[in-house]
Amino acid sequence: MLLSPETIDPVPEPEGLARRINLPLLIFYGLGTILGAGIYVLVGKVAGSAGMLAPLAFIVAGVIAWLTAMSYSKLAVLFPQSAGEAIYIEHGFQQQWLSMAVGLLIILTGIVSAATLTRGFIGYFVLLVPVNETFAMVAALVLLTALAAWGIAESLTMAALVTLIEIAGLVIVLVFCGDSLQQLPVKAPDLLIPSSAAQVAGIFSGAFLAFYAFIGFEDMVNVVEEVKQPETTMPKAIFWVVVISTGLYVLIALVATLSLPLNELAQSKAPLAELLSSKNAVAAKVVAVISVLAIVNGVLIQIIMASRVCYGLSKRFGGPHYLHRVSSITKTPVIATLLIAALILVAALSFPLTALAKFTSFIILIIFSLINFALWKMHRNHYQAIDPVAVQQISRLRSYPLLAGSLCLALLLFQVSY
Repeated sequence: MLLSPETIDPVPEPEGLARRINLPLLIFYGLGTILGAGIYVLVGKVAGSAGMLAPLAFIVAGVIAWLTAMSYSKLAVLFPQSAGEAIYIEHGFQQQWLSMAVGLLIILTGIVSAATLTRGFIGYFVLLVPVNETFAMVAALVLLTALAAWGIAESLTMAALVTLIEIAGLVIVLVFCGDSLQQLPVKAPDLLIPSSAAQVAGIFSGAFLAFYAFIGFEDMVNVVEEVKQPETTMPKAIFWVVVISTGLYVLIALVATLSLPLNELAQSKAPLAELLSSKNAVAAKVVAVISVLAIVNGVLIQIIMASRVCYGLSKRFGGPHYLHRVSSITKTPVIATLLIAALILVAALSFPLTALAKFTSFIILIIFSLINFALWKMHRNHYQAIDPVAVQQISRLRSYPLLAGSLCLALLLFQVSY
């Protein structure tokens, strides 16, 4: 039986989340997560799996991410609440245990993703400051946790400024290394057309890893309770985040694979700085600094996302009160934020970067498959929601969520069997 309106909307608490996020801040929130993870950390690792076909691996991952992003944009309009994925699953499958499990997986994704970025941060930071790695990770997480607990608008304003700097760093790479794109007419077949079964396998292996680089748009739905006019702001923001990030990914992947020998690119801990080192030493240093900021920005956003899901799950499913307690001063879930930060630190100190990234992709593909199938199931069941406009939107979706979910599942099964 579908949930009643009374069940959907829990009793409001004295202190609630404030709606302070507008469209630009929400776009930068998503871009901050995506760009920090994908380009500044993993482009070399994807090339290690896909070789010269790394740009194609990013395209494959981007298409799958795009289809799933469409599902998220529709569901965010239907259910504008924190812990969004858990709510989508609950309404799609009417299984509370599955909803709770997905919510916990989302929190785990945020923790592991932030730990991945924290490990990536070290690769660039030690180029600038010779410091103990453990000390640097602990210090960075303490500062970021304090900022996340300070306030959502303050946190996202800082994230927006850093995201602008991230984009500037990518522009620097394209300006100094863009001459390599002159090889594109000759090299296009090697970059975009596989010539053997082994290369096809390499593309999908690279796409599995590259999929981690697209994580970010789904985080946006977990701050929906703090977004102004979410019914229009959220779909627009998700659209622009996926379009901008995919375009930048493909350009940078093309430049990287055309400029550096594949073995150097795959083994580099700071791929974009190394890419620039032979072109301009000053630019390489600047991009190293920007890379540190970009990765730290991604960690900040993951802390915010995971703490909001923790808040939403605890509030909706009767978890410990302190996890969904909102500070009367900062209007943020401080205890949930501290708990998430502690778990991120443990994961960052325990596992290497590539293992963390693959584990994150594995979890997120499971979640994306379930989200797409939940939307497809709602459509098949002629789901009657509270919002009639949203119902009409779902009716126009037809079977594309089934395609999106199947592609996510296929990529996941390929990696498991490969």
